[in-house]
Amino acid sequence: MANQQNLEKMQLRQNYRNLWHTDLMRTIQVDTPYCCLSLWCAPCVSYLLRKRALYDDMSRYTCCAGYMPCSGRCGESKCPEFCLCTEVFLCFGNSVASTRFLLQDEFNIQTTQCDNCIIGFMLCLNQVACIFSIVAMIVGSEEISEASQILSCLADLVYCSVCACM
Repeated sequence: MANQQNLEKMQLRQNYRNLWHTDLMRTIQVDTPYCCLSLWCAPCVSYLLRKRALYDDMSRYTCCAGYMPCSGRCGESKCPEFCLCTEVFLCFGNSVASTRFLLQDEFNIQTTQCDNCIIGFMLCLNQVACIFSIVAMIVGSEEISEASQILSCLADLVYCSVCACM
């Protein structure tokens, strides 16, 4: 049931009318200092952005903005600042994506085709790295294992740079 609701939300986002002020391709050009800050101190920036998205009202905080199965089950209402801090350090990717979804849903901002392409490439790279890792484990090949490590590093690099732009 929850998966169906998430799928419907994703499809609904394609029909939103508003666009991001800056898409993922131009983020670095438009706000280089902030992108650098988020590249070097990503959890801190993720924390600040979520807090800002909640209009500094931490009583509105829910783990992963309500988009993950754990949302609302982590005792967020008792200590939201600590829970958000834990979220951005332990579930960084979910934290970034959840803040993005929160803003998209609140302001009816659609995901552009370019954004979809970049995010899709990032996810595919992670999947290929995972597949190479599994094959290397099964086969026991040192070359495939090395290729797996290189792909993992590349996937992490792309992931960090995309999150910094998001």
